[in-house]
Amino acid sequence: MHGSPRSLLYVADRVSQARASILCFALLLCGLLLPIPAGAQISVSPPAAEAPQPQMSIATRADVTSDADIRERIRSIFSEVGDLRTIGVRVSAGVVTLTGSVATTDDVESAGAIAARVAGVVTVQNEVTRDLQVDSNLTPVLDKFGNDLRGLVRGLPLIGVALAIALLIGAFGYMLASFGALWRKITPNAFLAELLATLIRFVFIVLGLVSGLEVLGATALLGAVLGGAGVIGIAIGFAVRDTVDNYVSSLMLSLRQPFRANDHVVIEGNEGRVVRLTSRATILMTLDGNHLRIPNSTVFKAVILNYTRNPERRFEFDLGIDAEDDPVDGMAVGLAGIRDIGFLLDTPAPTAIICEVGDSNIVLRFFGWVDQTKTDFLSGRSLALDTAKRALEDAGFALPEPIYRLRFDQASPFAAPQTAKPVERDIATPVRPPRDRVAQDTLPDAHVAKLVDEERAEAKAGDLLDDRRPIE
Repeated sequence: MHGSPRSLLYVADRVSQARASILCFALLLCGLLLPIPAGAQISVSPPAAEAPQPQMSIATRADVTSDADIRERIRSIFSEVGDLRTIGVRVSAGVVTLTGSVATTDDVESAGAIAARVAGVVTVQNEVTRDLQVDSNLTPVLDKFGNDLRGLVRGLPLIGVALAIALLIGAFGYMLASFGALWRKITPNAFLAELLATLIRFVFIVLGLVSGLEVLGATALLGAVLGGAGVIGIAIGFAVRDTVDNYVSSLMLSLRQPFRANDHVVIEGNEGRVVRLTSRATILMTLDGNHLRIPNSTVFKAVILNYTRNPERRFEFDLGIDAEDDPVDGMAVGLAGIRDIGFLLDTPAPTAIICEVGDSNIVLRFFGWVDQTKTDFLSGRSLALDTAKRALEDAGFALPEPIYRLRFDQASPFAAPQTAKPVERDIATPVRPPRDRVAQDTLPDAHVAKLVDEERAEAKAGDLLDDRRPIE
């Protein structure tokens, strides 16, 4: 008579335990009877690390592991999962075969994973396929969309409350930023006050957004949005770095005040009078009466030459005399002539130097100072040059032009051909203007300065120049 499988397993287990007990007793007896040599060391090996426990399995029943029980257990589990109810299950010798079709590939993987966890399963052959019919795939999507829409409708009151809180906080920030007089009083200039007001508006908008999402319980979404905004902000920052540079330069220029309105300046070779300083550019009016717009980033880095800060300005000009003349006497004569001009300053006094000794002449350079508030620079220089030239000519100094000597040999084949004698013409001597030029009008040309004052009087908004702040 054959026993049940359970009885056979029990007998085999008891035999194995008996063999192990006998072996352990024999080893212990040998250790007690055999002597241990002197100097021998007894080492006790550490116990082996405990093997990791296998993952807990889904038990069928405490005392049943047959194929029928496995099949029933898997079917009962699939019946509780709506998307897996149609899957067929076959079990043979612990091998589970799954058949049928489901809506998604995730359901295919889920069915195989569930079946593999049932106790007694050796392996799983997953033959489940995805159902590609339109109705079976479209229906779950429509159901999910309908559920989301119904959830949205149910959450409309809460969304309205969150939106109201966000708008209320943002409106308070805008109202606080609208106190322009307060921020202009706190900050050194209007440009910085505008930046502070913009920062306050931005902070309250972010605070309102965070409060609204907190009410909705969607702060995790805010973290994702801010993270994406940070990456986008870095990309935009690289794209508009010139604009940011210009904006920061405008702020620094408004704080430093390197010039005043109507100052006569030269910026990067561009000469004119300052009309205004805006948040983006410096507006000049050239001496021709045209408007010139220079980006503030260029102005902030440029070398600025300001003629208005110091009214005293030095001019210079060169005059050449004959190489045979005494240059020291020529300087004395020229200086004596220009010292008589009434608009030249006595301090510093006019001076002269020998600039260059050429092949046919000696170049003298004269210097003089004028007050730009009383004398036009270009007119004063022109009159001084003419006066020095006339003084040298009256004293007998020649103002030669460069002389070139050409030599032709008589036997040269390149001798110049004989030409007809030029016709003599009676050229009238030009009438020179009167020598007394002191009475000439050398007052500064104030037309461009007048145009700048008129334009500034018409539009004062947006100007960052402040006469109350010290100039740099």
